[in-house]
Amino acid sequence: MIFLKLGGSLITEKSKPESPRLDVLRRLAREIGEALEASTDLRVLVGHGSGSFGHQAAARYGTHRGAAGPEAWRGFADVWAAASRLNRLVVDALREASLPSMAFPPSASAVCEAGEIREMAVEPLARALESGLLPVVAGDVAFDRVWGSAIVSTERVFAFLASRLLPSRVLLAGIERGVYSDFPQRTEVLPSLRREDVGRIFLAGSTSTDVTGGMAGKVQQALALAAAISGLEVRIFSGETPGQVREALLGGTPGTLIVP
Repeated sequence: MIFLKLGGSLITEKSKPESPRLDVLRRLAREIGEALEASTDLRVLVGHGSGSFGHQAAARYGTHRGAAGPEAWRGFADVWAAASRLNRLVVDALREASLPSMAFPPSASAVCEAGEIREMAVEPLARALESGLLPVVAGDVAFDRVWGSAIVSTERVFAFLASRLLPSRVLLAGIERGVYSDFPQRTEVLPSLRREDVGRIFLAGSTSTDVTGGMAGKVQQALALAAAISGLEVRIFSGETPGQVREALLGGTPGTLIVP
């Protein structure tokens, strides 16, 4: 089984509020379909970031810092609505590619404590995968026992699910070719990255609004993912090049391998 994330920077224009890259999204959906057709025993769980939908709204209301009072909770609902609009576009693109996709939004079943997911319904996802369906999760809002509200990134959702669904690979597709050894020049992609390497290279946040920490946050969460399950392969790579997501799903090794 493979967990595949379509990054928010890949499927939206993150600098423009609620601007989906529909042509890219449709291409990615076709590539997923081609991989599943080429390898009929492949099982994939798709996740996606919120890009210019959820991140813009969350930053406006501070939903990632908690919620208390009517205005904050109205903002919580507005962030959910924005994230849901993008989720609908993703699911629709997958279905247009003849894939039996279904949305499983974390906001409907996840409960956090200080930003960490403590509970989330796993059995429906497992049954969907067993039935040959294509479940879709996403970065989303969640109720938090400590803060009131939280934002859960796709990587955090993957981390919670990985120890329960036991994927063999986690593929994180964004717009960058991998983790760079020379950011911001972006000329050298690290073939692999270990936790001890993090202090020796510069990891920037996002150049646009991102309440989950941009590349630096993604690397830290990817390291946590890789450490969660022995032998789990975690990769950060670009989905901008046509065919790259399809090849990665079929065993390709693009971008940077994250090693715990």
